[in-house]
Amino acid sequence: MATASGSFKSREDHRKQMELEEARKAGLAPAELDEDGKEINPHIPQYMSSAPWYLKHERPSLKHQRKWKSDPNYTTSWYDRGAKIFQADKYRKGACENCGASTHDSKSCMDRPRKVGAKWTNTHIAPDEKIETFELDYDGKRDRWNGYDATSYALVVERYESRDEARKKFLKEQQLKKLEEKNNNPNGEDKVSDVDEDEDEDEDDLRVDEAKVDESKQMDFAKVEKRVRTTGGGSTGTVRNLRIREDTAKYLLNLDVNSAHYDPKTRSMREDPLPDADPNEKFYGGDNRYRNSGQAMEFKELNIHAWEAFEKGQDIHMQAAPSQAELLYKNYQVIKDNLKSKTKDTVLEKYGNAANEEEFPRELLLGQSEREVEYDRAGRIIKGQDIALPRSKYEEDVYVNNHTTVWGSWWKDHQWGYRCCKQVTRNSYCTGTAGIEAAEAATDLMKANIARKEANGDMPAPVEEKRPATWGTDIPDDLVLDEKLLAEALKKEDGRKREERDERKRKYNVKWNDDVTAEDMEAYRMKKVHHDDPMKDFLN
Repeated sequence: MATASGSFKSREDHRKQMELEEARKAGLAPAELDEDGKEINPHIPQYMSSAPWYLKHERPSLKHQRKWKSDPNYTTSWYDRGAKIFQADKYRKGACENCGASTHDSKSCMDRPRKVGAKWTNTHIAPDEKIETFELDYDGKRDRWNGYDATSYALVVERYESRDEARKKFLKEQQLKKLEEKNNNPNGEDKVSDVDEDEDEDEDDLRVDEAKVDESKQMDFAKVEKRVRTTGGGSTGTVRNLRIREDTAKYLLNLDVNSAHYDPKTRSMREDPLPDADPNEKFYGGDNRYRNSGQAMEFKELNIHAWEAFEKGQDIHMQAAPSQAELLYKNYQVIKDNLKSKTKDTVLEKYGNAANEEEFPRELLLGQSEREVEYDRAGRIIKGQDIALPRSKYEEDVYVNNHTTVWGSWWKDHQWGYRCCKQVTRNSYCTGTAGIEAAEAATDLMKANIARKEANGDMPAPVEEKRPATWGTDIPDDLVLDEKLLAEALKKEDGRKREERDERKRKYNVKWNDDVTAEDMEAYRMKKVHHDDPMKDFLN
């Protein structure tokens, strides 16, 4: 009760005051009035309704609960938009060089830039703007509707109403026009049928309009009248009830205490309350049925992806920015599918597709065959396997500089050349048969000069060319090897291979010898590992 504080009351007055308060709360007595004649809610507790003693209130009041201190900075006024105060006849010093107004400079001028400013033309001086300054409070600075004129919204309402009226007028004119055409053409069956179809469409449109008009009446389909207590002792109000009473509550589907558990706090029942019932007849199968179907699984995957991306350093949060998280997840799915298809294509390109190809031969699947291959001492194939033609990593059959054959198609005197023109200079221009004839003529001339010198006795003694058999492709039959030198060569070859496997075995001071003997070459052939040798795994 809002009463003046500081007044002494006897026991009888206090009892009467308590009875009056109870009657006011029950609505049997009128509510107490404050200084302004407004009703005071009797349910307000005393510690809120009692005014402080220093305010010295003579009558009950709730002013001390309101904002009774006026804020000097608070103002409801706003800037006068577009107001002008003075227009000069000539340019003034310090004014804007563009328009001539003295309330701003040329940098902040909002007028169109002139070709020649008002400072130099001294004509068409713009009026000065009205400058106002308001000291707004904290809320006034942050009020997004501050200065908004509510009467301007009437233009929006008027525009929509005029559009609706024009639409109704147009529909009515169309209906009258269809009726006139129907009256003027009573014998035209086809036209009448078309008119009937158009009338049906117009009637549907009119029904839609009527449904829009009666929408406010249909909104009250679930109103429930309920008594609501107010300051005047209580009145009737409307409370909307949105629950459809025809649906059976999930906890009433199965009354067995051992059936699916129902949590009243979260209103959830995860298990199926009727697991033995016909699935075509029941409309509810438990919350887990909806959690593991439809878009619920996609939402779970989206949450998991957002968590994993956040753990890996991505600035993403599902609740703070759901659109960003969904866009990132879609991009991730596209990149993942592209990478998967690219990896699949790479594997198929490298290893082939066994599902589309023919079956592999039995020899290739088991890794063995009955074909016999015989090798010589140097590791060369003697018989049992066809010689595989080596494939070059360079481009083949590419003719340059008018040549009709490739480089290396001709060999003479330990030199490679072109067979079309028999030149040994690479990337030279092809001279054809004329070049061959010129080369043969030069050779004949050189032979004639050599014969002439031999006839005169001017030729020096020929020097025998030493060609060791160790570097040849064929091993001569009369080759004799020293057993001691061969054993030393084998040890030397073993040491060389150990150094290749582990460079730490190599000594610091290495003396290199370019002389290669027949024993060294034989040791190299004996220690060489041939990858196509079936017995290579049984070597040391």
